[in-house]
Amino acid sequence: MANGSGRPLSPHLQVYKLPRTALLSITHRITGVGLAVGTLLLTWWLVAAATSPAAYERAQHFIGSFFGLLLMFGWSLALYYHLCNGIRHLVWDAGKSFELSEAERGNQIVIGAAAVLTVLTWIIGLAVW
Repeated sequence: MANGSGRPLSPHLQVYKLPRTALLSITHRITGVGLAVGTLLLTWWLVAAATSPAAYERAQHFIGSFFGLLLMFGWSLALYYHLCNGIRHLVWDAGKSFELSEAERGNQIVIGAAAVLTVLTWIIGLAVW
């Protein structure tokens, strides 16, 4: 595709489909920010526990609500995704798994492992709670 000058146009997001590896890389950065925000919520809970029973009750009430549990589920999913993708980056740093088929298999492993670890954590956590 060319413009009026005869020069080709660069592909843009409306035309170009990002490879899954690129999407996972972008998601890795987003989950890093989400982990920082979610850690603030956990810090609030810990400080409330150390402050007073009333402060702890308020924090526990929020975190135990549907919205709080949804935030904690998202935080745990982000944690496991970020961990699994970070391990994959360590494999890449070692110079391995750069072939397209290996990279795609790594994508699937990262997504699957993050999902399984998150679900197992919540099953165990809810069973204990």
